[in-house]
Amino acid sequence: MAALALLALLLPGVLGNEFSVLRSPESVVFRDGKWPIPGDRIPDVAALSMGFSVEEDLSWPGLAVGNLFLRPRATVLVTVKGVDSLALLKNVVSYPLENAVPFSLDSVANSIHTFFSEETPVVLQLAPSEERVYMVGKANSVFEDLSVTLRQLHTRLYQDNSILSSLPLNSLNRNNDVDLLFLSELQVLHDISNLLSRHKHLAKDHSPDLYSLELAGLDEIGKRYGEDSQQFKDASQILTDFLQKVDK
Repeated sequence: MAALALLALLLPGVLGNEFSVLRSPESVVFRDGKWPIPGDRIPDVAALSMGFSVEEDLSWPGLAVGNLFLRPRATVLVTVKGVDSLALLKNVVSYPLENAVPFSLDSVANSIHTFFSEETPVVLQLAPSEERVYMVGKANSVFEDLSVTLRQLHTRLYQDNSILSSLPLNSLNRNNDVDLLFLSELQVLHDISNLLSRHKHLAKDHSPDLYSLELAGLDEIGKRYGEDSQQFKDASQILTDFLQKVDK
């Protein structure tokens, strides 16, 4: 089974937030329509798409009933703060996000560990202010050297094989703290993707994996330079290209 890749775009206080499905396996069907999804129900959408039950019924027509016996191998949710849309590919299904509020996938993580406690699920959740990397068994050794704190990521950026060696920075400046935060978040996305490519066995076991990453760098660039600035435009394009490459 393939992975389920989700994207939440959050711009607090402004209409136009989006919840997008970059990719989903055949067993998980998202209908094409403009049905609003409440921001606080995103964890329930993730849980239901992975075959878990939720405490409160979700009467949202965007998610169709799929094959409960075929779970996605992994669910990847990337939350981008400070932007209401990105120029994604045309085949991406997107829904308006209603009442965008902070949310956590802890309930989904708990379900994974409850039902697959004897296996090796990977549950990785990263946010700018708090890094929480939950892993068990063999999965832990794969990610043990992953840079997750801002200090570690800043150091990682200046290594020879970092994204700075190949990424076109355009108007961004690696010597500015705000730009560095944005680039650090791209670096951790890149490193996670590379680790998974090198350790394909993690996706072949029977336990579903969960990756939840919150990106605040683009929001900070918008606050520092303005949303009409060249820096914000360049960062938005870089992030869009990056997400579409990681999704593959």
